[in-house]
Amino acid sequence: MIMNLDALVGWSRAQFALTAMYHWLFVPLTLGLGVIMAIVETIYYRNGKPEWKRYAQFWQKLFGINFAIGVATGIILEFEFGTNWSNYSLFVGDIFGAPLAIEGILAFFMEATFIAVMFFGWNKVSRGFHLVSTWLVIIGASISAVWILIANAWMQEPIGMTFNPDTMRNEMSDFWALVFSSTAINKFWHTITSCWTLGSVFALGVCGIYLLRKDCKHKEFALKNVKIIAPFGLVASLLTAYTGDTSAYNVAQKQPMKLAAMEALYDAGETDAQGLTADGKGLPLSVFGVLNPAKKSPQSRQDAFLFNIEVPRVLSILGTRNPSGYVPGINNILEGGYMKPDGTMAVSVDTMMMRGRKAIMALNEYSLAKQVGNEEAAEEYKAIIDENYPYFGYGYIKDKNEVVPPVGITYYSFRIMVGLGMLFILVFLVAWLLSFKPEKLGRMRWFHIVTIVCMPFAWMASQSGWIVAEVGRQPWTIQNLLPVQAAVSKLEVSSVVITFFVFLVLFTALLIAEVNIMRKAIKKGPETESH
Repeated sequence: MIMNLDALVGWSRAQFALTAMYHWLFVPLTLGLGVIMAIVETIYYRNGKPEWKRYAQFWQKLFGINFAIGVATGIILEFEFGTNWSNYSLFVGDIFGAPLAIEGILAFFMEATFIAVMFFGWNKVSRGFHLVSTWLVIIGASISAVWILIANAWMQEPIGMTFNPDTMRNEMSDFWALVFSSTAINKFWHTITSCWTLGSVFALGVCGIYLLRKDCKHKEFALKNVKIIAPFGLVASLLTAYTGDTSAYNVAQKQPMKLAAMEALYDAGETDAQGLTADGKGLPLSVFGVLNPAKKSPQSRQDAFLFNIEVPRVLSILGTRNPSGYVPGINNILEGGYMKPDGTMAVSVDTMMMRGRKAIMALNEYSLAKQVGNEEAAEEYKAIIDENYPYFGYGYIKDKNEVVPPVGITYYSFRIMVGLGMLFILVFLVAWLLSFKPEKLGRMRWFHIVTIVCMPFAWMASQSGWIVAEVGRQPWTIQNLLPVQAAVSKLEVSSVVITFFVFLVLFTALLIAEVNIMRKAIKKGPETESH
């Protein structure tokens, strides 16, 4: 039976995307709500007032419901690397597996150890020890995120490794290069602050539900907690905006094609001798536009936009920190010939494809030379592999346009993420100012409705961010080294299709169950007496 590779890759990607996106519904709420939960318990530890204990237990209940389902989806996600992407696991398992192993040994055990104390230790251990346990649970969850994000960042910027042609595997040569790469640092801080923002939006929405109800017995809880949630959310959302800016700058340096897709920028003109825009005017940032569906390929002469609002020079500032800086467009990257940030001249994708094929052919010849014991020939081929290995993945590309990610979904997702982020900053600022006037806050029903409406928007922004990060780097599983068609397992397409729909039904059922349990817990509110 002939395997349909395109269908296999498509369904395998769909299954992984399904699992990852469902898993990411739960993770950011865990990381964000966990901090709020710990802050509230810290207040209880300091003042000893029983109502603050009830407040902490309420947030802890919502945290626990979400945490349990997030773990279940995360385990399935890690298994898919071996089942659906075995070639990927074989090629880079020595590197990619290390952060995941550390995450399991260090972070997961920390969470597992102290979460029992946090949930069942009330009135059984001292207040101080219980508080420490609560903080260690959320610190453990954050450490878990650190190592997973390091692994993901390495896929975006593969460094700290050496390719071994004898085993045809990449082997780690510099562990700390992985841990402290600019991509890993930016990715962690932008992700963790966005999770704090999402948790704050959720918690503020819960308070908004209580304030919206007439004669609700939990209004005091809502008014007191808004004083904590609003400033924390405001700081978190401002930090998210700042880390988003630094992350975009890092993308411009390391993944220029992703930034070009984010901006639907096809042609940026030429650079001068200093690597700046030839006319010195810089490049504008697209605030919002409507893409032209008639532009079917980068080479099409159709305009990229039907409608576009731009801000002069801002893209140059975002990508280069220079108002006249040059940011290459999609066609510029495909054709090469522009000055890169490191001062070298960019080569064309066609050239990279040629060099990638040269590396693959040399690898095959190296293996044959080794088999017959011709060490001299093997060394010659190894030199060819080493010279061309940075372009190894391009050897699997058949058409240069394959390296262009889906522009539409990347462009619009980026604007959804940024636009909603700006909305959250405004909402938190208003909530923080109103928290000083609790009577006025209690009467502003329109604002309560806004906080409730923002709850699903928080997940929309979070998911959009990951779409930009992952769809924007397609077709690569590992940037420049391994495209998706070379990473997939050799499976029957039907088996992937079946498991896709099994997971769809299972995850949807879990999500519905969580929403219902959460809804009932929120409706009940904090207990009238602590337990």
